[in-house]
Amino acid sequence: MFQGLFSFGQSLASFLTPTSIALVLASTLVGVIIGALPGLTATMGVALMTTLTIKLPASQAILVLICTYVGAIYGGSRSAILLNIPGTPASAASCLDGYALARQGMAGKAMGIATSGSVLGTLIGMFFLALFTPMLGEVALKFGAYEFFWLAVFGVIVSATLTGGDPLKGWIAGFAGLFIATIGQDGIHAYERFHFGNRDLAGGISLVPALVGAFGFAEILVAMQEKRPPVQVNALDSVIPKIRDVLKYWRTIIRSGVIGTFMGIVPGVGEDVAAWSSYAAAKRASKEKEQFGKGSVEGLMAAETGDNACVPGAIIPVLTLQIPGSAPAAVLMAAMLIHGVKPGPMIMIESPQFVYDIVAMMMLATIGILIYGLTLTKFLVQVLRVPTTIIVPMLLVLCTIGSFALASRLFDIWVMVAFGLIGYALRRFGFPVAPLVLGIVLGDLLEKNFRRGLVLSDGDLLPFFTRPISAVLAGGILLIVLFRLPLVRKLFARRPAPVSP
Repeated sequence: MFQGLFSFGQSLASFLTPTSIALVLASTLVGVIIGALPGLTATMGVALMTTLTIKLPASQAILVLICTYVGAIYGGSRSAILLNIPGTPASAASCLDGYALARQGMAGKAMGIATSGSVLGTLIGMFFLALFTPMLGEVALKFGAYEFFWLAVFGVIVSATLTGGDPLKGWIAGFAGLFIATIGQDGIHAYERFHFGNRDLAGGISLVPALVGAFGFAEILVAMQEKRPPVQVNALDSVIPKIRDVLKYWRTIIRSGVIGTFMGIVPGVGEDVAAWSSYAAAKRASKEKEQFGKGSVEGLMAAETGDNACVPGAIIPVLTLQIPGSAPAAVLMAAMLIHGVKPGPMIMIESPQFVYDIVAMMMLATIGILIYGLTLTKFLVQVLRVPTTIIVPMLLVLCTIGSFALASRLFDIWVMVAFGLIGYALRRFGFPVAPLVLGIVLGDLLEKNFRRGLVLSDGDLLPFFTRPISAVLAGGILLIVLFRLPLVRKLFARRPAPVSP
């Protein structure tokens, strides 16, 4: 424990430089603005910032991305409270009580409570990040090629199941992502596949243009199509919460923080599920159930604590298993790989200090949202007045420049546009985009470990099912698929008819 505290102190001290502090303040502000603007998501923000941090040192680049991630999840509560429009999907639960409080003339109090919940939730998740990552890292050392193959499949299956209403659509999107990951040279013998004579395709699909297109350009297309009403922002009261209003719900804060962290660890669940789960648990345990949805401080606190605790929770499987816990975490993991950082089971052996660097980055991001939440709320609210006609061209320029700057290839711009159209089409037909992205990110991991496993077993598939951890993962995947089938769900939903006396 003392060694962990010492390592955390070292990491925190290394970031207390003028350059790092300036990056924290700037990137957190960008994240809050992205989160506050309805229609823009944390995933889009992290993807765009990835393209702008290519030339930075790895530690500073990842610091910028984490601050953007945390700031965007927090920033979504601004428009949720003031406009009843969630800035990000994670803030949907905050609309229920946050907007109700704003209509009662307590918009400032609501945003102060949201800030408190966000800060405390991130701190709780940060504690579990520091506690669980070394433990899970030791467990993950027992994983081999067979286990990593099933982990990649598990990540795609779970994300496809939990990110959309129809699991079949999620699985289609996820396995489409796995197929896209096989375009180009294979990772073992460099054999070219699915390039159809195109030399650019023979090099494979670059991850950053695909991510920027699927989340950035697709969001631009959606924003261009939707017509939003003009923003009306009322005057604010005090945004500094009273300590007793926070301490009164300490049980709710701890419960929501634990739930949010756990939801983050589960691959593919995301901050929106964490917020709704925390909100539902708080409502069940509350003595003021009738206030929920009508302006409950406890409900708003639970939602904001849960979704922000999910952020460090989603990074835990990234660092230990190389499996992202959410769509923004998938982009963050891709950025780590681009900058030469290799998350996974060996991280506690090869670079254990990096784990505490992430914890220190999370602490600085938390301080950033606290500063902006308590001092610049009235200024940040004015961002909501910026019309879409100004925001959209700026985002389009960033998407184009970011995709081109990575390798200075015109082909990458076309990749961004193509994935933007694919992402837009998926949204229009009710397909979730997150499984597609996770499939692209996990495709290389899945294919390499499947082929390595076959080499180790001399072509025998039995070790994929007979090794203990592999058998558990395969069984879990099978159960998830079976219980999502309509026929199986109907069988379990049946109840025996009551026996008449």
